[in-house]
Order: sequence, then structure tokens, then C-alpha cells
Amino acid sequence: MKKIWSFISVMVLGILVLTGCGGGTTVKMATGGNTGTYYAYGTALGQILGDKADLRFNIQSTGASKANIQLIDAKEVDMAIVQNDVMDYAYNGTDLFEADGAVKSFSAMAGLYAEVVQIIARPGSGIESIADLKGKNVSVGDAGSGVEFNAKQILDAYGISFDDISKQNLGFAASADAYKDGKIDAFFATAGAPTTAIMDLVSSQSILILGVDGDKASDLMTKHPFYTTYVIPGGTYTGVDEDVTTLAVKATFIVSNELSEEVVYNMTKALFESKDAISEAHQKGAELDLSYAVEGISIPFHKGAEKYFKEAGALK
Repeated sequence: MKKIWSFISVMVLGILVLTGCGGGTTVKMATGGNTGTYYAYGTALGQILGDKADLRFNIQSTGASKANIQLIDAKEVDMAIVQNDVMDYAYNGTDLFEADGAVKSFSAMAGLYAEVVQIIARPGSGIESIADLKGKNVSVGDAGSGVEFNAKQILDAYGISFDDISKQNLGFAASADAYKDGKIDAFFATAGAPTTAIMDLVSSQSILILGVDGDKASDLMTKHPFYTTYVIPGGTYTGVDEDVTTLAVKATFIVSNELSEEVVYNMTKALFESKDAISEAHQKGAELDLSYAVEGISIPFHKGAEKYFKEAGALK
């Protein structure tokens, strides 16, 4: 009951869009804030997949990953876009879901695109690697956010705890402002690259992007299988000319276990058969890839998605 009431506030604030001209089945999709990538991506997909999968999509603006999982659990929506690390926490009842307990009412459909762990540091601050963050002023994202857990896990791999830094809990834009004002030496941002707040920052400030060493990355991926490696190409941000290898989580479609195998199979098939149209509608559509869709997914796939990926050769 405690959970259900928390969902009501999310749903009251949600913006609902009916999209697609498909058949009689309506699929309710939770996305994110109506100015964010999840909402725009979900809306674009709903328009394209409606006819392709013979469905009608009801797109809802929500509070993003954790709220979306709770909405599926409350049977308020049928599918959602979430970060795959938050998905893992929910399924296993850890970190962000330690207090709430495990949620098993959903399964994975497909990984969509990378959300990159970007660790930004100030040149001349004595920081050349993640190990140098010890003793520095570092923003690790909003308190209780997925970014904060990414920061905690990566710092831990280097033997650094939050007690070893002057920790600040700031969102991306606030972190960039604090960086400009000289109040922090570094900050974490987990988002698609390039990220707007960092793009704005480099218009007036120099930055370094810290890489995650190969052995540390391997250890982190073993311990937290939702991570994948990701190369931020040189030139992504002004003044950062070399490639930087870091870790990424991924935006992922999850679905209610109550959705039929046929519906989820048709949605998954339509998703990958519509890549060109999705790419035209939203830039993140270009990242759709069969191999990437199943990599770093640490919970079971829905039977419908599994059936498609086996047919397509992405799963054995």
C-alpha cells in the first residue's frame, strides 16, 4: 500500500499521449520527464511501432527509472524505459531498492542505447586519474540517484570511499555550475554522450575526462554485470581530443510479465525491423543493435523477446 500511494503522485503529474494507429491492444509505456530523452524516444517509438506491431501505445511522462519499475509492479503500465543498473537493483532488491525489496514482476525486452559514466575533472587540480579523486571536492550526482551508485561503485574499485572525498550531491547542471565557480574539482554524470550540461560547460571551461582502467573495468563488470565498456570518441567535447574508455549502463525496455509472449515478440521484432525509421525520428535510434541489445542485461528476458533474439541469432 505504501508503494501504491507513491505511484499516484507520479501518475497525477504524468503527461499522457496516445500514439500509433494499431489494433485493439493498447500498451501503456512509462518514459521520463517530458523534456527528457526517455519521453522523446518513447514517443517516437510509439508512433513508428504502432502500425508495425499492430498495437496502440499510451505514452506516459513519469519520474524515470525507479518510478517506472514501481509503476509496472503496481500494474499501472505495461512497459517502461529504465537504466539497466536500476533494473538490476530492483530485480535483486539491492542499492536503490534495498529498502523496498526485490521486484520480480517485470522482465527485459531490449537494451536501447548507452548512458555513459562521464567523470569530469579540472585540469591543473592534480587529478589525472580516478585514483587522484581522493581528498578532492567531488559531486556524485543527486542523493539516492543511479549516478551516485555508479560513483560509489567506481570509486570503490579504486579503494576510495565517499568518506575519502569531499562529497557533494548535485545534478548535472548544478555540478557544471559548481565547476565553473571553482567549488568542485570533479563530477560524475551518467547520461548519453554528448551531455548538454557538459557541452555547455566546455564552451567556457577546460575539462579532462577520466578513463576507467582496463583491470578495474573488468572487475566492475564481473561484480556488476549491468556495466559495459564504452569509448567516448575524441572530439565529442571541445578540448578533449583523445578517445577515453569508460563504463556505461544502458537505457533498456522492460515489460510486465503479464504481457503476452505474442505481444512482446511482435514489439521486439518491430523495434529492430524499424531501425531506419527510428533513427530518422530520434538520434538515439542509430544505436539500436542486436548484439548490444542483449549485452549487459543481468535479468531474464521476457519469453517473447527471447524468442525473437534467438531467431535473430543474438541469443543461443
